[in-house]
Amino acid sequence: MPRPFWKGYLRLSLVTCPIELFPATSQAEKTHFHQINTRTGHRLRQQMIDDSTGQVVDSEHKGRGYELSKGRYVAIDEDELKAVELESTRTVDIQGFVPKAEIDRRYIDRPYYIAPGSKVGTEAFVVIRDAMQDQDRVALAKIVITHREHVIALEAFGKGILGTTLRYDYEVRDEREYFANIPSPRLGKDMIELATHILASKETKFDPRKFTDEYENALRKLVRRKAKGQVIEAPAAPKKSDDVINLMDALRQSVAASAHAGRNRRARRSRRRPHAA
Repeated sequence: MPRPFWKGYLRLSLVTCPIELFPATSQAEKTHFHQINTRTGHRLRQQMIDDSTGQVVDSEHKGRGYELSKGRYVAIDEDELKAVELESTRTVDIQGFVPKAEIDRRYIDRPYYIAPGSKVGTEAFVVIRDAMQDQDRVALAKIVITHREHVIALEAFGKGILGTTLRYDYEVRDEREYFANIPSPRLGKDMIELATHILASKETKFDPRKFTDEYENALRKLVRRKAKGQVIEAPAAPKKSDDVINLMDALRQSVAASAHAGRNRRARRSRRRPHAA
């Protein structure tokens, strides 16, 4: 069992139980690089340097400070940060419930698995979990993680609870700043119908197991080749096409290609289907 990332309590009105949070995602399987000395092949270690004196600072004298004005800081140590003790530092208190569809996807931050913190509190945990079983609604609460308070959305997930931290409104940029200059051309109805047909022909179900991290696989192959002493050469840049593509022609060709692919899929399924005796 992995070590919990956070320990505290979950509360719904007068019902409280101990809980543990675990990160629901991991980057451990991805390829990671270290900085090295290219002349010796030895790994490099970073040091903290005093901005004014240029001297190396050891970990004992490393702290955090808030810049009041240019070059003027107020130091805040770990014990002083503990003075900012909110209820959400140790208790996830459910404030209310909202339809899941109301949560703008831009506000979704990080997912966590929430499990009972002790056998004694399991019954209360299950009561709260089952009370949230309505799949169209999620509970909203607050939680302090690494000296930051977050809004967290809670929903029943299997035998436990899925908690997803949400961004605050000031963290999400207004889309109008980026979309204001997009023109609104008049499109023929037949163009929209063709595009809709293409979309319908590509309908599928979300299955993350079908998605392959092609870049990660290629990166691992590159590392293995380099470790064997092979020469790595960058591929030639693709030539830019000067062809002007007619949108209507492109849509029609896409529809034809989708229909051809659909016929091939049906033929393959037919060949795999056992024939009656």
